[in-house]
Amino acid sequence: MTVEIALRRARVRYGPLEALHGLDLPLPAATVTVLLGRNGSGRTTALRALAGTVPLAAGRVEWRGTDVTRLPAHVRARRGLCFVPDLRAVYPTLTVAENLDLAAPGRRDEALAAYPELGPLLGRRAATLSGGERRMLALSRALLAPARVVLVDEPSLGMAPAVASRTYALLAALARPPRAAAVVLAEQRVPRGLPPGSLAYELRRGSLAGGREITAPWT
Repeated sequence: MTVEIALRRARVRYGPLEALHGLDLPLPAATVTVLLGRNGSGRTTALRALAGTVPLAAGRVEWRGTDVTRLPAHVRARRGLCFVPDLRAVYPTLTVAENLDLAAPGRRDEALAAYPELGPLLGRRAATLSGGERRMLALSRALLAPARVVLVDEPSLGMAPAVASRTYALLAALARPPRAAAVVLAEQRVPRGLPPGSLAYELRRGSLAGGREITAPWT
């Protein structure tokens, strides 16, 4: 597998607390990778470190072999990285339509094809949406952006089971050609419906505790 992006001996500190302890995490292209762990395990911090929204205290971030540790988050985004955090992932004062148009101008219909539930909500401000509706709106950006790296923290947060299943299928499709993106999800447990060849890594207290390849559809 070709490594798309990687953490190399990455350390992240929040004040006196170290959240990542020299984490080595290679993430291949054209693959769905799930970072598993309880709250405080470091999975969210790993996504933030890859995205550039938290600085490394030591180590580096490599993107296709190039050190991008010092590149700010907005530059990484311009280069093809899309990060959907678990919170503050939409513009709350803008309408659903405005959020979609900012994410992918002229492609609103594609977002509504993925999440038709957003159609009746186009005129509403994002701040008035339910948690699941906000997740659908936030994930529309990841589905439409021409990103080579897609990072999503808890994709199905607040979603109904049927919408969650559809979401994982949509994200898995991003790892297939022609996009062939590195799709990285932070979860507490392995979600259902991931395709064979997906990877699952368990983090504990900021360190890698184990990993495995999913060799059959996970149910």
